[in-house]
Amino acid sequence: MRHDSTSSAMVALLRKELRQAGWTARKLAVEFKISEPTAKRWLAGKGLTLERIEQLADLCGMGIAELAREAEHAQPGMTRELTLAQERELASDVFLSFLFMTIVGGISPQETAEDLAVPAHMMESALARLERLALIDRLSGGRVRSLVDRSMLFRKSPMRALFEARMKPAFLAIDFSSANAVYASEVMKLSEAGAAMLAELIEQHRRDVQALAERDRDSTLLTRKWYGMLCAARPLDLILLSEAVGKTGGPEA
Repeated sequence: MRHDSTSSAMVALLRKELRQAGWTARKLAVEFKISEPTAKRWLAGKGLTLERIEQLADLCGMGIAELAREAEHAQPGMTRELTLAQERELASDVFLSFLFMTIVGGISPQETAEDLAVPAHMMESALARLERLALIDRLSGGRVRSLVDRSMLFRKSPMRALFEARMKPAFLAIDFSSANAVYASEVMKLSEAGAAMLAELIEQHRRDVQALAERDRDSTLLTRKWYGMLCAARPLDLILLSEAVGKTGGPEA
């Protein structure tokens, strides 16, 4: 039953990814030199072999392993937003919140413990708390499974306050003049609709980075390091710019 539900979730996710990438039944028919009715059957999950699923996933820039993981996370029952009580508990303990985020990101508690030299009793206590909060399932062999969809967002004040206190200073301390600094910035004018679309692009970028991290984890032979990423946008305060224009008498002709 679990295999069947996972397979159905994979096909549903594949169909969604193909649609978002612009692959219609007609385009698929041309790409694979098949009839359009056959392409429609594929999109309906009929007549698909493992090899064909892999070929279709490749059109979306996904490997079949990644597709399976994303489908597993997208199955019904996954929480997409935390309760206020859950966020308060996570925000009360920096290590607990970090551990939770790593588990959601597919990193095992064993790997986190090794990287941070976490004592066994401390890890056991943290995992027990996450389980009591209904955020993870503890499986055999020391494995854990997140009960929270990776696309979830922190919308409530506790975790936002934790980010303000703990993570924001780390980003503000970046020397953006350094040649090693990696960042991008842009100035634009947007309508409210455009600003909403920008927010969607930022969220899509977050999902793309998540997928990149998973591909890198599965394929790289190099040592991996921990990275933090921040994508942000806000209306510009033009007062300082207006004052600068006033002091210089306006832009040069």
